[in-house]
Amino acid sequence: MYRSCLIALIFCFVSCGNKKEETKKPEGPPNVVLIFTDDQGYQDVGVFGSPDIETPHLDQMAAEGVKLTSYYSAQAVCSASRAGILTGCYPNRIGIHNALGPDNTHGINDSETTLAEMLKDKGYATGIFGKWHLGHHQKFLPTNHGFDEWFGIPYSNDMWPYHPQQGPIFSFPDLPLYQNETVIDTLTEQSQLTTQITEHSVDFIKRNKDNPFFLYVPHPQPHVPLFVSDKFKGKSKRGLYGDVIMEIDWSVGQILKTLKDNGLEENTIVIFTSDNGPWLSYGNHAGSAEPLREGKGTAWEGGQREPFIMKYPAKLKAGQKIDIPVMAIDILPTIAELTGAKLPEQIIDGKSAWSVLSGENKEPVQEAYFFYYRVNEMFGVRYGNWKLYFPHRYRTMDGQEPGKDGTPGEYKMIDMEEIELYNMENDISETENVASENPEVVSKIKYLANNMRSRLGDSLYELEGSETREPGRIDE
Repeated sequence: MYRSCLIALIFCFVSCGNKKEETKKPEGPPNVVLIFTDDQGYQDVGVFGSPDIETPHLDQMAAEGVKLTSYYSAQAVCSASRAGILTGCYPNRIGIHNALGPDNTHGINDSETTLAEMLKDKGYATGIFGKWHLGHHQKFLPTNHGFDEWFGIPYSNDMWPYHPQQGPIFSFPDLPLYQNETVIDTLTEQSQLTTQITEHSVDFIKRNKDNPFFLYVPHPQPHVPLFVSDKFKGKSKRGLYGDVIMEIDWSVGQILKTLKDNGLEENTIVIFTSDNGPWLSYGNHAGSAEPLREGKGTAWEGGQREPFIMKYPAKLKAGQKIDIPVMAIDILPTIAELTGAKLPEQIIDGKSAWSVLSGENKEPVQEAYFFYYRVNEMFGVRYGNWKLYFPHRYRTMDGQEPGKDGTPGEYKMIDMEEIELYNMENDISETENVASENPEVVSKIKYLANNMRSRLGDSLYELEGSETREPGRIDE
């Protein structure tokens, strides 16, 4: 009798222990969290090589997920970049160029399908907390383009009366802070904004833990002017810029903790990246794209190659480092595949990169990626391990006096006279032009570029393109 009871007791302990070790399988479509910073350099994350900024939460996220080393923003400037990641289109396809400001009368067209609209049609709750920058008039606001709620600013945080070049160069009005479609404050300083955005994001997760949700967190920082709360002021070895990145890392940690505390970690896709490279003219208030060439406002690697980390425990193997090129235009179709959402009816440019992220495919999902800037000028093309540039004018701080403490230095302009070709496999700093040694590669890329020009145009060649669409306008 005693022996039988002992055996039964041991069996019970073993059985109970096994039950505790069982992992609950995720139910329903995955949640989606997209964290998007502003003007952050490729090197400005610990796992991407920062020598003096601590980012423990992002580093841990990379250890538990996937790090892309050849991820590109859709363009090297604010509004265009956001248009690309939210629609799956090259920005010039949908008529969004440069950085929209308070004087602009256009924005994202009602006919375009945003990531939020795509997921809302699938039954997702949708929230944006941070910077919008796809039009500030009411018809363009995020709550009219798929988002249930919004807290944040309509355009860049430097578009306000305290800009260092206000008057001689710019004329900006007050910077409004929105709650949905209502202006709730006029910002005169921004030190609490990252914390407020984080608090709204955490609250959104808690309120929607029982249904699928899409949370978009486009931080206004580290775009100048730099602001940080007291809890991170003076904490970094990198000065104020480093303090700002540390607070963003804290914000990521708060979001990840909330997901975990509410049992949502396993079945949530979390993506962290930035809109474009660092604004180098701001010197010690700018980020670092090293070892890449140049920064924001250029098609060089430093302008569009960005840190990218994705975590999705239910389906994504932890600790991967992937060097295969992916672009922001591929994010929407990738999320569509993972959530079972219907792709937009209009033509988009992106393709699902899930096969690359999951490790099933070792080749890019696109034959080539095209780099535009200004108003629809094609500057470059990434084709496999090659990056080709067409003759164009670009800006540089090379040899210039950098800005300091929030005041910018002055760029000089360079005219590229001939086609240049670089091998991204062994020259990511783009130091050796090998165009003359690889005429077949140059010919192939020129063919691909001409094909794209016929579809999306190129103002340098005075081509309008057969597939471009108009932005929305307030007089329509």
